[in-house]
Amino acid sequence: MEFLKVSSKSSPSSVAGAIAGMVKDGVHVEIQSVGAGAVNQAVKAIAIARGFLSPIGIEIVCVPAFADINIDGEIRTAIRIVVEPRFVRGANPVEIDQRMQFDAQQIQPSFSQ
Repeated sequence: MEFLKVSSKSSPSSVAGAIAGMVKDGVHVEIQSVGAGAVNQAVKAIAIARGFLSPIGIEIVCVPAFADINIDGEIRTAIRIVVEPRFVRGANPVEIDQRMQFDAQQIQPSFSQ
């Protein structure tokens, strides 16, 4: 499975664009971070992505988990965050689908690490 790997040097805006683009396209989003700085950048990115998606009627939720990963032969603990869409209650699904067809420049799916 592919992850958006976020480091302490990742741009939260770029990661947010990737998250929002993937959620909008219905792609499974899972973020992986190792270390406090990286987790901080990931959480900021999720908050920014929420700001991109909320105006078009998409609310997101996240589920955090621990994962043991191997980095250069050393086992490290990573934080993995699954980001999933949760549509606004009472919203008309057709209306939400129409709002998802907005200008692609609002969501920039570029991701830099």
